[in-house]
Amino acid sequence: MQSMDIYVGNLSYDTTDSRLNDAFAGFGEVTRATVIKDRDTGRSRGFGFVEIADADQARAAIEALNGTELDGRVITVNEARPRSESRPRSGGGGYGGGGGRY
Repeated sequence: MQSMDIYVGNLSYDTTDSRLNDAFAGFGEVTRATVIKDRDTGRSRGFGFVEIADADQARAAIEALNGTELDGRVITVNEARPRSESRPRSGGGGYGGGGGRY
């Protein structure tokens, strides 16, 4: 039995971790339910992640809940993609310029 992470998008700013947990609990053992919050303001960023202990149950939750309403918003539910490696930000320093002639 392998767990699966689920991405939940278009959440209401009022949705809490426990409300997110409750929405998915009917499908299997929820091991984590987290609404992502802005680091500076503490306000919801409108998406979150749920981990369900059994991948088959997680797929059933995705199928059943994608496009349904939660706290007044139609939510997007799908399998979370693995976090990609952070790419270096472009646009800094101007050290790379063209080759000058001497």
